[in-house]
Amino acid sequence: MAFEGLTEKLNATFKKLRGKGRLTENDVREAMREVRLALLEADVGYKVVKEFVSKVTERAVGTDVLDSLTPAQQVIKIVNEELTSLMGGGTAKLSMANNGPTVVMMVGLQGAGKTTTTAKLAGLMRKQYTKRPLLAACDVYRPAAIEQLKVVGGQLDLPVFEQGQGDPVEIAQNALRHAKDHGSDMVFLDTAGRLHVDETLMDELKRMKAAVHPNEILLVVDAMTGQDAVNAASAFDEALGIDGVILTKLDGDARGGAALSIRASTGKPIKFVGTGEKLDMIEPFHPDRMASRILGMGDMLSFIEKAQQTYDEKQAAKLQEKMRKNRLSLQDYYEQLQQLRGMGDLSQLAGMMPGGMGKQLQGASIDEKALAHTEAIILSMTPLERENPQILNASRKRRIAAGCGLEVVDVNRLLKQFDAIQQLTKQFSRGRIPQMGGRGPMSGFGRKKRFK
Repeated sequence: MAFEGLTEKLNATFKKLRGKGRLTENDVREAMREVRLALLEADVGYKVVKEFVSKVTERAVGTDVLDSLTPAQQVIKIVNEELTSLMGGGTAKLSMANNGPTVVMMVGLQGAGKTTTTAKLAGLMRKQYTKRPLLAACDVYRPAAIEQLKVVGGQLDLPVFEQGQGDPVEIAQNALRHAKDHGSDMVFLDTAGRLHVDETLMDELKRMKAAVHPNEILLVVDAMTGQDAVNAASAFDEALGIDGVILTKLDGDARGGAALSIRASTGKPIKFVGTGEKLDMIEPFHPDRMASRILGMGDMLSFIEKAQQTYDEKQAAKLQEKMRKNRLSLQDYYEQLQQLRGMGDLSQLAGMMPGGMGKQLQGASIDEKALAHTEAIILSMTPLERENPQILNASRKRRIAAGCGLEVVDVNRLLKQFDAIQQLTKQFSRGRIPQMGGRGPMSGFGRKKRFK
């Protein structure tokens, strides 16, 4: 999980401060030395760390903090505010064209995940902002780049404009004309990358910029490369003039230094972050929410937004009424599994939970194989059987097992899990909070282990 090491070290430092009734200037300066080391170990640039610690120290040794009733909380508040400021303060949005399609030019080095990120961002624009995006295959050099864009575009049901191995600048111009003719209001140009910044690459990107006048030039960088990502951002901005950055693989970077350094080093905002391999795992970058996560306070706003994307209000009301009457069915169980799957990786949700709640989910994941078996068994049942599992006798179980290619023992295991859930529902309806356990695709929730 991103910033895991930094979060632990900062929490340990603040715990020491909370243990003191009153703070002296030496207490604050000692804490800031530990913060400085934690940031350097997280691969944040030295100059950025030096300026950050200086600002926090200057504010934290003021009389308003040292003489307050809760000085430790005041220091944490200052660190939170300065972290937010370091990462840009507010959320940076895409610039949209007033007339005609919005052109977004995606640039970056090879291996950063640019092609996949281009499709992810276009998918996000369509899903959340009801845009009609067109993907344009302008990387004519990397083997299979065009095919890759067509594949990910197809998975997201997005149109792809391609003209083979032609002139990328001409392809970009033709894509823009195609978008105007076919009603697309956004064009995403997937441009070529290199293993390093070179003159040939930059010349081509400059020609494309001059030809299509993009509303946004977004640089895609791999968060796991740390300070190399910052260096790449500086080089591309100097040569091309970028408008923002998309950080990929943030979920795989336990240090997170790139996210904390890019804005301060380049002046360019991080606009989006990739949080996983799945094509819906991209989200706008919110500096204030990320600062909250780093300090172990969680990010409930992002959690709520993610839940709302898969939340069906009518279905939830219906489920609530059934739970109140203890009439939960296997069909309800199936629908809840679908919504849980739509929420994404549980280990990512852990970062959004404050304090101990998040730690309980760290490392957790849904066992996709067990989930698929559960779904197959339920779908092999008749509607009557799903609503009334008590009628499932031996012959019905054999038919269900044969229908989904599993064994009767698998059917029995599911029924046992469902019975346990019904018992939990009874306890909830009586106002009791039960302990959760057992086995299955949803077992172990709230425990620090994999879902089995």
